[in-house]
Amino acid sequence: MKLMKNVKNPDRPHPLYAGVRPPFESQREKGKVESADSLEPAADHGESGYVGRERLKGCTALVVGGDSGIGRAVSLAFARESADVAFTYHSNEEDARTTADLLNKVEGSKHRIYQLDQSDSEACKGLIDKVCSDLGKLDILVNNAGVQTTYEALEDIELEDFESTFKTNVFGTFYLSKFALQSMEQGGCIINSSSIQAFDPSAYLLPYAATKAAIANMTKSMAAFAIEKGIRVNAVAPGPVWTPLIPATMPPSKVEKFGSNTLLGRPAQPTELASVYVYLASAEASYVTGEIYPMTGGRQQL
Repeated sequence: MKLMKNVKNPDRPHPLYAGVRPPFESQREKGKVESADSLEPAADHGESGYVGRERLKGCTALVVGGDSGIGRAVSLAFARESADVAFTYHSNEEDARTTADLLNKVEGSKHRIYQLDQSDSEACKGLIDKVCSDLGKLDILVNNAGVQTTYEALEDIELEDFESTFKTNVFGTFYLSKFALQSMEQGGCIINSSSIQAFDPSAYLLPYAATKAAIANMTKSMAAFAIEKGIRVNAVAPGPVWTPLIPATMPPSKVEKFGSNTLLGRPAQPTELASVYVYLASAEASYVTGEIYPMTGGRQQL
């Protein structure tokens, strides 16, 4: 396919060039990449591009895993849409501080930061209680935090790794959703981060892909329970997204061509997904529940 840049309308760039394109250099030679601030090339979280329209004014949101990647972009977008934002991080204080600094610059929005191990049910319950106490209420929960590891063969998957991936990704999502539903009033919503891996799994991501399928399934089941309280539950299923998780967990050969198996020929930038989370959290999505929104760039099998 011949690629042609859009020079006629620079304010609306050609989607092929709206984000960085592969090939990407291996970054493991420079040390394991765990911070959004050390990612090369840098990811776009909407720092300068996302403009809010007060679509979440009066709302309080909790973004689990809001310190980097999609979570940072969603936290920033929510704040710019006039929501008060609480976000969690697991261990990366550097990324959490950067996200907090970005939120500090948003006028009219309060924010709080919490450290969380979401595999601990008591910690999840305590977090929901703390958010409600500190910010007065909870209207929106975004279950975005998760872990992934790549494997070359089935025998490389340790039982402890499989169990811990489910404890974090699936159990954590359930814990947080269960406790949030006890505190939310009608009009609230839960948004889970699933993945294209739930529907088109890669063998080398077996545990991660299985957890994302479980989250997609749980989203639909939980939506049926939650609507009795007037609360909507949906999920977003991203394809390739340029976040620190990619060079930190994938072999260099896959990092190099990451995102090339999409119609756009590149991975998404985190900010490109944020608007979907905003929509699902807003009153504009009042008729949307039990849905899984794909954001894959037209992912293809190559």
